[in-house]
Amino acid sequence: RVAIRVGASRYDALIGSGLLALTGELTRELVRGPGCALIADENTAGRFARVVEQSLAGAEFQPTLITIPAGEISKSLRQLGVVCERMAAAGLDRTSFVVALGGGVVGDLAGFAAAVFHRGIPYVQVPTTLLAQVDSSIGGKTAVNIQAGKNLLGTIHQPMLVLADTEALQTLPARELNQGFAEVIKHAVIADISLFEALEQFDRGNFAQLIARNIAIKARIIARDEQDVFGERAILNFGHTVGHAIEQVAGFGPLLHGEAVSLGIVAACEISVRKAGLSEAERQTVLRLLRRFDLPTRLPNNFPREQIPAAVRADKKFERGEVRFVVTPALGSARLTSDVTLEEIARAVQQL
Repeated sequence: RVAIRVGASRYDALIGSGLLALTGELTRELVRGPGCALIADENTAGRFARVVEQSLAGAEFQPTLITIPAGEISKSLRQLGVVCERMAAAGLDRTSFVVALGGGVVGDLAGFAAAVFHRGIPYVQVPTTLLAQVDSSIGGKTAVNIQAGKNLLGTIHQPMLVLADTEALQTLPARELNQGFAEVIKHAVIADISLFEALEQFDRGNFAQLIARNIAIKARIIARDEQDVFGERAILNFGHTVGHAIEQVAGFGPLLHGEAVSLGIVAACEISVRKAGLSEAERQTVLRLLRRFDLPTRLPNNFPREQIPAAVRADKKFERGEVRFVVTPALGSARLTSDVTLEEIARAVQQL
């Protein structure tokens, strides 16, 4: 159990085996009405929806399963509208709640739907991927993409509970599992140098402790800056400025989010060597760890690198003509700077 305290919100993240079957019981004391929307994508619905539906029904809730297409394509205003129409048609009201069952895409979309339906109803995050369990399910950021860029429409709406069932990770393909380690490595870079040693010796039979450790790191950071106003929370964007731009240029799909973040981390480390004093030895340590989890450190030769700087300009971290870029002066620490130019980002991208 990791207690998360963000602004006026107080909620727990529970990490362990068998939590999917306890969703109803663990939610029972937190909500008023019986109605709930269980939102999952085509993959997670087939694997996990039945056990969660049975758990909710056993706790005297009335779940409505809403299935969305798998993949980043579902993070759209159109799909948000479809989900909200389904919720309304099911008779859900202000006493109802949402259960987000899946990875980061489901969590972002379902959380956004909860934030805007009847001007805001509670929701439970039930992340089923490593990436979602260590990162996207924590902190309340919800969003959809538009053509101009990733996550440009959204809001901060904290969940009332997070349930990270480690058994769900056993069903993940290797590539899907590995992308989650990009966010874990990011946390090590920005906040916990001892996590590098833990990752170098990581036993994949002990995910619960790793997940809890990463949730605690993120919880400490967001507690200081829930709305990402003062720059504290912004350090969580290490690797994401370039990573999001790569995702956009690739067309939201060919590269998984964690793979794009891995490439963004490589670029951010290169810039940190030039602009923040990161040692070359430390940069190599990061690259070795990314490769240990089969994460990419180079773009394909035919990737249109020249389009990435323009995509960076469209990112929400670009303000008043400047990029709010996160650098690491030494592993285990990070800071926000406006002293990185688009030209310097372009040079780092060319080396990917």
